Amino acid sequence: MRLATYNIEWFDNLFDDHGRVLADDSWLSKRQGTRAQQVQAVATVLRALDADAVMIIEAPNTSRKRDTVKALEGFAARFDLRTRRAVMGFANDTQQEIALLYDDSQLSARHDPQASPEAPAFDQSLLIDLDVDAAHDEVRFSKPPLEMAVQTRSGKALRLIGAHLKSKAPHGARNRDEVMRISIANRRKQLAQAIWLHRRARGHLQASESLMIMGDLNDGPGLDEFEHLFGRSSVEIILGEGPEALYDRNAALALGHRLAAQPNTARFYISSEERYLQALLDYIMVSADLRALSPRWRIWHPFDDPGCWRTPALRDALLMASDHFPVTIDLEI
Repeated sequence: MRLATYNIEWFDNLFDDHGRVLADDSWLSKRQGTRAQQVQAVATVLRALDADAVMIIEAPNTSRKRDTVKALEGFAARFDLRTRRAVMGFANDTQQEIALLYDDSQLSARHDPQASPEAPAFDQSLLIDLDVDAAHDEVRFSKPPLEMAVQTRSGKALRLIGAHLKSKAPHGARNRDEVMRISIANRRKQLAQAIWLHRRARGHLQASESLMIMGDLNDGPGLDEFEHLFGRSSVEIILGEGPEALYDRNAALALGHRLAAQPNTARFYISSEERYLQALLDYIMVSADLRALSPRWRIWHPFDDPGCWRTPALRDALLMASDHFPVTIDLEI
């Protein structure tokens, strides 16, 4: 079985309020192409992945006028994708939902949010001391993770969590000191969200459940200028330690060889420096029992993956579709 995570940059912009695909000639300056070209590129990538399920990060919006599931299922039908069913969890206010697009002949999936005293439901609040002042701070997810109960055609039960963690920019800062203060506060909030997610993972692992956490964690070893203040990245917090730790091959490579070449899942243009920045932001973390099945991770990077590089249509589609590249995992379940 193949599972994937894919952050599709502002996917919502490719749909109207009725969930219909907008494949027109409107120019997308950030993507250096038209909306029609991005639509076709996304379809090309999803078809090439040939995954049984894809965790879509930045999925189309759900609101009073818009419906994530309708938009995704309409997109799949238009391009005859076998991942033709969609499910999402708690909606958010960012116009970037988290949803699973899946092949219902290979697995079943339902939103199944959990809650415990130490890790409330992800649409609620977590009380945690962020700054060691003996006072609890209230933390909320701007994009609540999607918790799924999945069963494969073979009968294997999985817990699947899709996440999009992001430290907000220091909006409203008027000087350097305010930038620093707001940035550190936002960083603390992201780490608190990572702790929240780790607590949920620990509960599943203690219950001997097979678990995957997948998505865009927007953080990793060496990526954050404030990392020295906090000791660990949110990726390391979620992975955990000891017998209950999760595992991601790409994260392990990055953590184990910080001065060597790193795996990359995203590529951003820095206009002030006239260059591209590459980063490892997208992960598929698995529990020990799934790791024992010898899974195979793959980053569909247009320049680093030989199969993508040797297929010009796919290589171009990956660059047009998003500033992130998909990550897949293949395993026998």
